[in-house]
Amino acid sequence: MTDVKEEHNAADSHDVKLTPLNLVRYVASIGLLCFSIAIVGALMFTGNTRVAKDANPWVAIVVCALAIIWLSMIEGQQASLVGLPPVDPDLYKDSHPITYKNAALAFRGDNLDRYLMGRQFMVLLVVFVINQCTSPLDPSVDVLGLPNGVKFVFLDIGLASIIFTCILGQLTTQVNASHQMIDYINNYFALFTLYVAMTVEFSGVMHSSYLIQNILSAISGKPIQTNEPPRTGFTFAFFWGRVLMSLAILGFSLAVTLVALFDGDTSVSVKYPSISPGLAVFLLFFFMSVVGMLEGMQIAFFAVAKLPADQRGTSMFGKKTCNLLFAGNGQNLPGFMIGRQLTVVCSFFLVGSFTSLTIVPGEGNNIFGISDGAQAFLNYGFQGAVITTILASISWQLAASAYPIAFLNNPITYVLLCVALFLEFTGLCAGAWVLARVQKKIMGFHYDEVYVGTPEERIENDHPDKEFPSDVGHLIGGGFTGHVCGSHDALDGPLPHSKDALEAKRSRDALEAKRSMDALDA
Repeated sequence: MTDVKEEHNAADSHDVKLTPLNLVRYVASIGLLCFSIAIVGALMFTGNTRVAKDANPWVAIVVCALAIIWLSMIEGQQASLVGLPPVDPDLYKDSHPITYKNAALAFRGDNLDRYLMGRQFMVLLVVFVINQCTSPLDPSVDVLGLPNGVKFVFLDIGLASIIFTCILGQLTTQVNASHQMIDYINNYFALFTLYVAMTVEFSGVMHSSYLIQNILSAISGKPIQTNEPPRTGFTFAFFWGRVLMSLAILGFSLAVTLVALFDGDTSVSVKYPSISPGLAVFLLFFFMSVVGMLEGMQIAFFAVAKLPADQRGTSMFGKKTCNLLFAGNGQNLPGFMIGRQLTVVCSFFLVGSFTSLTIVPGEGNNIFGISDGAQAFLNYGFQGAVITTILASISWQLAASAYPIAFLNNPITYVLLCVALFLEFTGLCAGAWVLARVQKKIMGFHYDEVYVGTPEERIENDHPDKEFPSDVGHLIGGGFTGHVCGSHDALDGPLPHSKDALEAKRSRDALEAKRSMDALDA
């Protein structure tokens, strides 16, 4: 009975209320998703995508489906792993043994930062694979008899692939994992994904990001947040050796991409032949900058979410950004995350077009004279994933963790926030809430409160959350403090960590509520 009551209370706090407007948004979004799936399927069966052309339509369907499923786990697992560190793992050790295994590995030393870095590269690589499976080689070819205006929106702009990827591969799983963290990663697929992400980080491909982290730390004078002792001896040499290797890979990836753009050997030259090489280079770095700003904004917003309002922004645009973002009790922050996801995925697909190569192996035109096998590998965009992960994602996250207030004060931040909120308002991805409810029912997910209670209940039961240093003023390794496990409101101010602090917070809340009532009566 207690579990049923806890689930009901959690649902009241977390579930989106079904209003007539929301119902219209859900139906329209699901209809848009179905239409997008039909377009993607038609592209595959007419051989108008890279994978469908190089292999066959069924291979494209299978690869795309597997990529979407894995992307959903990568995205959902992040939401779980960034929210669980403060919670005492003994609370779920017996009921969720595989979640406990995930936590035991991810929360050891700096492994969470390592996971997040490897995971970021995996997201880019998987999205680029989906791009190769779903994006048209020639947007002008007839698809389902659609008029040119519709084809321009869904094929040239890529709305079909964007909606398909955002709803099925990202937002649905994020909706559930943000409040059902413990259930979501209680499976070996999640544990496998964690090991893969750790292996990717261990490979050293992304290690040049650590060099950027150290440079930013030296410039800003802010410490790098770490849970491990300084590297010495072999560990020191092995680490910096991988940094040098990563710099070489990054340099090679940039060289391949720029040479291919100037030679007209990328997908963008096939899709949009009117774009000149110089403009293509400019657009590549422009869209990478958009991705970088949105990645940095996410870090900055979460970093300052619990600061007093008068400390969140120090310029006109900084204050306008905070007033808009934290209106009410922060309801625009989830809206930004949804609109941000749409914008980032759109930029990912566009960057993929600029970085995937169209050189046919075996014709003697391989870039830099590499082997046919290496050329075939590069054609699918590995170099694009490397460039985007390091230069358009992790670097900006690190910069935002060092200078969150500077990000808030940037007028471009305010513009992108407005764009993201507008995209969320359109309801393009509102269907994710419907699919999340279906997934929750099928998988038997329960809200975290059912298993570990709210933060306040954990204090009263002598299992208070662990205290972690604030993200503000420290350099973090590509991660951020996510939604608090079991919290009904992640933006309700600094969370208490003891019974005395809890009672003090309740007294302050009661006093503020009384003052508000007195003001209304007056």
